Amino acid sequence: MTPEGDQNLAVGSAASVDRATVRRAAIATFIIFATNGFIFASWAARIPAVTQTLGLSTGEMGLVLLVGAIGSLCSMPLVGPISSRVGIVRTVRLGGLLAVIAGGMLALGLLIVSVLLVAVGLAVFGIGIALWDVGQNIEGADVEHRLGRTVMPQFHAGFSGGAFLGAIVGAGLSALGVPLPLHLAAIMLTVLVIMVLVPRHFLPLTAHSAAQPESPNDGGSPAPERKERGGARAAWTDVRTLLIGVVVLGATLTEGAGNDWIAKGSVDGLGTSQSGGAALFALFVGAMTLARWFGGRIIDRLGRVVALRLSMVSALIGLAVYSLAGSYWLAAIGALLWGLGAALAFPMGMSAASDDPRHAAARVSVVATIGYIAFLAGPPFLGFLGDHLGLRHALLAILVPIAVSLVLAGATRKPPV
Repeated sequence: MTPEGDQNLAVGSAASVDRATVRRAAIATFIIFATNGFIFASWAARIPAVTQTLGLSTGEMGLVLLVGAIGSLCSMPLVGPISSRVGIVRTVRLGGLLAVIAGGMLALGLLIVSVLLVAVGLAVFGIGIALWDVGQNIEGADVEHRLGRTVMPQFHAGFSGGAFLGAIVGAGLSALGVPLPLHLAAIMLTVLVIMVLVPRHFLPLTAHSAAQPESPNDGGSPAPERKERGGARAAWTDVRTLLIGVVVLGATLTEGAGNDWIAKGSVDGLGTSQSGGAALFALFVGAMTLARWFGGRIIDRLGRVVALRLSMVSALIGLAVYSLAGSYWLAAIGALLWGLGAALAFPMGMSAASDDPRHAAARVSVVATIGYIAFLAGPPFLGFLGDHLGLRHALLAILVPIAVSLVLAGATRKPPV
C-alpha cells in the first residue's frame, strides 16, 4: 500500500478523482481551516491577559507578536516547494505538530513569566501556522477547481467560524478566570487528534502543482521535471501574481489588525473589561464567518473585482467607525462592518493566484508570503503608534492599505483562457 504522503503526490488526471472523493476532501479541508482559526483566536482573544501577565506595554507586546510573524514570513516561501516534494498531507501535519509544540512553550512561558520563552514559542507557532495555512489553501484551491464553483470563501468561513468559537471560548474562560496555560494545553491536545485523523482525506496533489503541461515534443507526456523546479522562481516574476499579492497584503493587514488589536483596543480605548473586549473580537470574526459562508455565491454573481471593491469599502467604513466611536455599541457596529469587509479579500486572492492549476502551489505561496508581510509590519507599527496616539486611533493608518487594495482590485480578474 502506498503511504499517505506518496498518495498525496500521485499524478493523474482531474477526471480520475470521483465526486465522492472531492466531497470528502472538501469536508476535510473545511475542518482543517476551522481548526486553524480556533487555535489562532483562542490565542488572540487573550492577548490582553498575556500582555498583563508579562507586564508589557502595547508597543512591547507588538514586538513579541512580531517574532511570530517573522517565523511565518521566513518559512512561507518554502511551503510551495515542500508541498510539491512531500505532499499536502505531510505539510499540513508538520505545521500542526509545530503549533502543538509551540502551544506547550507558550503555556510554560506564561507559567514562569518568561518573555523570551513566549517569544520563541511564537516563532515556532509562526512557522507551523505558515506550513498549515499555505498547505490548506493549496488543497482548497484544488478542491475548488474540481468542483467548478467558488468555494474558497467557505473554507475561509471555516477558519472564521473556528475563530468565532475560539473567541467565545476565550471570552468565557477569561471571565471564569481559567489560566491561559491550561486553556492552551487542552487546545493543543485537540489539534493533535485532528491532525492524525482528518488530512488523510485530502485529494492527491495533481491539479495544483504536480500536474504538468503537455509537451508538444513527446506526444502528450508530462513536461520535464526541470520546469516544475523553476516554478517558484517564475512565480516571483509574474506581474499579475505580485499585484494580487499587494491586494492580499492590504486585506491581510485589515484582517490581522482586527484579530490582533480589536480586543485590546476596546479595553484600552473604551474602558471595557477583558471579556467585553473578547466579545467585540467575537463579533468581528462572526461577521467574517457570515460573509465568507455566503460569499461564494456573491462572487459568482458579481465577479471577483466588484465583490472585492465592495468588501474594501465596507472595511474602510467599519474601521473608521470603530476607531472614532465614543461608545461600546457604536464601536460594535464598526467592528461588524469591518469584519464583513475584511472577509472575502484574502480567499479571493488565493483563488486568483490559483487560476492556473499547474502553477497554483508556487503562486499561492508567493501571494501568501507577500500578504503575510502585514503580520510582520503590522503588529509593531500599530503597537508603537498605539503607545503615542491610542490604539484605536492608530488603527486608522490601515485605511491606506485598504485604499491600495481597492485601486488594485482589477488584478484579481480571471485571465482569458
